[in-house]
Amino acid sequence: MSLAPAEFAPAGVFLNSATLGLAPLRSVAAMRSYEESRQAGTIDAVAIDAYVDRGRAAFATLLGRDPSEVATGSQASQFVGLVAASLRPRSVVLAAEEDFTSVLFPFLRADLDVRLVPLERLVDSITSDVDLVAVSAVQSADGRLVDLSALASAARASGALTLVDVTQAAGWLPLADLEADYVVGGGYKWLLGPRGTCFFAVSPTAPALPELAAGWYAGESRWDAIYGPPLRLAGDARRYDVSPAWGCWVGHVPALDLLLEIGIERIHAHDVALANAFRNGLGLPAGDSAIVSVEAPGNIASRLAEAGIVAAVRAGRLRLSFHLYNSSADVTAALRVLK
Repeated sequence: MSLAPAEFAPAGVFLNSATLGLAPLRSVAAMRSYEESRQAGTIDAVAIDAYVDRGRAAFATLLGRDPSEVATGSQASQFVGLVAASLRPRSVVLAAEEDFTSVLFPFLRADLDVRLVPLERLVDSITSDVDLVAVSAVQSADGRLVDLSALASAARASGALTLVDVTQAAGWLPLADLEADYVVGGGYKWLLGPRGTCFFAVSPTAPALPELAAGWYAGESRWDAIYGPPLRLAGDARRYDVSPAWGCWVGHVPALDLLLEIGIERIHAHDVALANAFRNGLGLPAGDSAIVSVEAPGNIASRLAEAGIVAAVRAGRLRLSFHLYNSSADVTAALRVLK
């Protein structure tokens, strides 16, 4: 059984949370109300700040951090770009060669020495000349997890900074013990938000970043920072805020509330159990991820579509992802098609 059956209404078997998460009914209702208010011209723009700050607080809770350490925006690459821009020319950046390009491209386009190694060699490749390690906590293509504790220990021992992308982790993987200088996470996958919300946590001990996208929303007092000089940015991580897509935040906060109500530990156990039931059904060993990657027969897309199953093909393999709205019946349906 799913963890919140009353909140979701998929048209079929949805096993594609690694691409985008399903919207809870409470989020749909909130966004519908927002659009009706926009239609009527009755939106209170100032009041929407409360939704952004509630989202900021929710993400901080997931990381076990203070909301003052979290900035909000819309895209992961924009925040990764700030980190890339903060590094001295020819700084050494270590990354996984198969990682998602929103983690890689901002560093590859800069005047940096980017060293790419296979994910399984990443931690062992952290040497004293590495300035920063950038990696996704969970790989998008196949769901492999980084040993975040080992990463933090190795980086600390060598004096390297760390940037961890949790877009494929936040929402199902417990992250309260994550130690990293910079943490970025898109909100539209496992966090069940509309596309257009993103979070960026900056450790108080991390070097300051250039506020390249500074705008009125990054001001210390937002609604008093909309005209003219002087520069007056927030004193905490809000200085990296990007002006929000209002409706997206109105819709995302109810979803974040739902995740916290259920609890990430419980979601983690549920998701991995379903993924392992699927692996077991194919004769594969158990794993530690909610994402499963298997060989993809050439006609798999049409076969899945005919069965009403939504999944994805990534890196030439079939990728299935199991989340709180999935159940053992979904596992059985997917196995029936693949077998």
